[in-house]
Amino acid sequence: MKKVAEKWPIYINGESIHTESHFVVENPATLEPVGYVPDANEKEAKAAVDAAQAAFHTWSKTSAYHRAELLEKWYTVIENRLDELATIMTLEQGKPLAEAKGEMKYASSFVKWYAEEAKRNYGEIIPASVASKRILVQKQAVGVVAAITPWNFPAAMITRKVAPALAAGCTVVIKPAEQTPLTALLLVESAHEAGIPAGVMNIVTTQKPGDVSDVWMNDSRVKKITFTGSTPVGKHLMKKAAETVKKVSLELGGLAPFIIAEDANIEEAVNGLIQSKFRNAGQTCICANRIFVHETIEQPFLQAFEEAVLTLKVGNGMEGNDLGPLIDGAAVKKVQLQLEDAASKGAIIHNTSKVDEKQGHFIAPAILSDVTDDMLCMQEETFGPIAPVSTFKTDQEAIDRANNTNFGLAAYVYTESLNKAVAYSDALEYGIVGINDSAPSTAQAPFGGMKESGLGREGGHYGMDEYLEVKYVSMQLGQ
Repeated sequence: MKKVAEKWPIYINGESIHTESHFVVENPATLEPVGYVPDANEKEAKAAVDAAQAAFHTWSKTSAYHRAELLEKWYTVIENRLDELATIMTLEQGKPLAEAKGEMKYASSFVKWYAEEAKRNYGEIIPASVASKRILVQKQAVGVVAAITPWNFPAAMITRKVAPALAAGCTVVIKPAEQTPLTALLLVESAHEAGIPAGVMNIVTTQKPGDVSDVWMNDSRVKKITFTGSTPVGKHLMKKAAETVKKVSLELGGLAPFIIAEDANIEEAVNGLIQSKFRNAGQTCICANRIFVHETIEQPFLQAFEEAVLTLKVGNGMEGNDLGPLIDGAAVKKVQLQLEDAASKGAIIHNTSKVDEKQGHFIAPAILSDVTDDMLCMQEETFGPIAPVSTFKTDQEAIDRANNTNFGLAAYVYTESLNKAVAYSDALEYGIVGINDSAPSTAQAPFGGMKESGLGREGGHYGMDEYLEVKYVSMQLGQ
């Protein structure tokens, strides 16, 4: 494992590269440096595309079986280096080490899945209207892909994009979030260790993400952009992509409703909510953001929920705690603003633990009751460990309030009724609906949102389709 606070390189065309200037990666739990990475600019961004374009001509022509074999080897290297990768992730991102190991397992599952999916890139033969013709449909790699990834899942958001891209025959240029580049750099290093050829995976780190992304968005050789992050940035990239008509995949913001019906098993609902709300200290795009509980079970639910949250320990992710810090000071301020806004509008705040606020970007988990829909915590994605609870009278009211947003990524419903489960899943305007399931994301299934939560899907065969072009070949046979 690399030493703490040393300089790390970026990788372009298989070579490790340092730039004139580096920037610090800080541990959000201790505010101490974890490492220093190159502050790349337009020069390195273009060099990455040059390398990816050159490698594409060879990589796209390799057999699906060969690509599958290399992805299997990459999966094995990740598994062998899992503890190292998870430790670096906790140091730079803050999440508890157990969660980081879980993310690494999740991340590697995409590599494993797409090693197999590479061999299932089927075409089609369509019966022609005349006997002398053959109609063939083929799927071919789109080309160079630019992947821009967030800080909250620094490994999984890379493999979820890169594994299907490589399986399809594409090459990639990657820009990880500046808060968490070290995990990404280790992943690319592990890919090279597995034998993935030079230029197939390239990565640049930078404090000037706009400068780097502009190079890629303006370069016609980049045929696709895949981005996970905020809706405003996604809209900006979508506009830029239109100038060169790039294919676009966007996984953007969420405002997930968590609905607990009158007939729900309260214990199961609380257990699911703890997992959904407090995973990664609430910093996930599919976190339960708005909790709707039927008015007849509000009090027993709140009692059980408070008791469960009281058991959560907040602190350094390397010390066996349940919740780590938020990513930075701005994240803490956003949560504090939502708490202040809710209190000013009549919400009751149930602080469930205390943390040492003198060190790190920590904030105590809190439950809010008597919440109304005009509060910021019900209007904005929180990305923090606060749980606003509001009551509803009818299932239709819960559906209407859940859908009353521009976002549509994930929704959750807890009910013991099959009829209710079907009614809710049909009516909720979300790309993902978990019925009595607070952890629906898996490599085999399509992950993505409706409305302003994004375009396209990641996972399953849908995920590889995002990196393929459909070609129709009409063949006239001899008379």
